[in-house]
Parts: sequence; structure tokens; C-alpha cells
Amino acid sequence: MKRFIALLRGINVSGQKKIKMSELRALFEDIGFRDIETYIQSGNVIFNSKTDDIKNLGVKIEKKIKEEFDFDVKVILKNCAELEYILNKNPLLMKQKAKPDWAYVTFLSEEPSTINIEKLKEINYNPEEYFIDSKTIYVYLPNGYGRAKLNNNFFESKLKVLATTRNWKTVNKLFELSKSN
Repeated sequence: MKRFIALLRGINVSGQKKIKMSELRALFEDIGFRDIETYIQSGNVIFNSKTDDIKNLGVKIEKKIKEEFDFDVKVILKNCAELEYILNKNPLLMKQKAKPDWAYVTFLSEEPSTINIEKLKEINYNPEEYFIDSKTIYVYLPNGYGRAKLNNNFFESKLKVLATTRNWKTVNKLFELSKSN
């Protein structure tokens, strides 16, 4: 069995796309996954699967959510090794005086084009910072996420890829939970 972390984009946000965590666990069980855990209400599911075909797993989950709840939800899957890499390689937290409470990770559905990354480099919202590493964006927001310009919608719009964002504490907890089974 392989352990995965599913990051669902945009559920239970401002009353939109509501899914109870008990219903989400049942949905994952119906697909055939095992050892299912959810973490907070924002769409984080840790599970075991017999297959390690990430693309196919994501499609299965998205299709089942559409069937059960009649709305589309993008699912980005990571394995334990990918989360561990992300946690160990955050260049913005390696800076002196950086505070983990201000750190976020934006997970991209695919690697953005070089052209869109270059266009993004022209934008500066100092003191907000970001660093792109393949399908991961490390974001540092010293004024908090609520008023941030470098938010999930910004990155989706500029990079032309779907994304979902989690705070640093959540990413750490998801890694911890993924190692427990």
C-alpha cells in the first residue's frame, strides 16, 4: 500500500462546495482506499492505495466527488517523500528572522510554463515573497494571508494552472499524519 495526501481545492470555503469530513472519508472508502484520515475542514485527506498512479488516483477522486456532490473539485495529490522535500527545502524560511507562522505552500496541478514564470517575476508585492520550485510555490506573507496579494487566485491567474494553498502548520501536520501509517 502507498500513502498519499489529497489536497482538495476550494471545499468548505465561505459556504461553497460543502462536504462533511465524514462524507469525504466515506467517499474515499467507496473508491477502495484504506487508512483514511482527514485533517481540518479545508479538504486534506491522507489515505493508502494499492496503486501508485497519481494521475489516475486524482481523476478517480474528482469523478467520485462530481458523482456524489454534483460539483467539480480539483484534487492535487502528493506522497510522503514529496511533502518531506517541501518541508526541508523552503528557501524563504531559511532566511534569518523568517517566521513559520507567515509561511504558506501553494501546490500547483502542473508545472507552469517558463513564459508565465518570467511574467510573474516582473511583479513585486514587497514585503510578500515567493519562490517557485517546479509544482510548488513557497510563499511568505508577513502581513497574513487575509490581505495578501500573493494568494491562490493570484498564482492561478498569472501562471494559468490550478492551485491550492495550505499554511506551513497544516503542511507539517499532513506530513506527520502521513508518516503515522
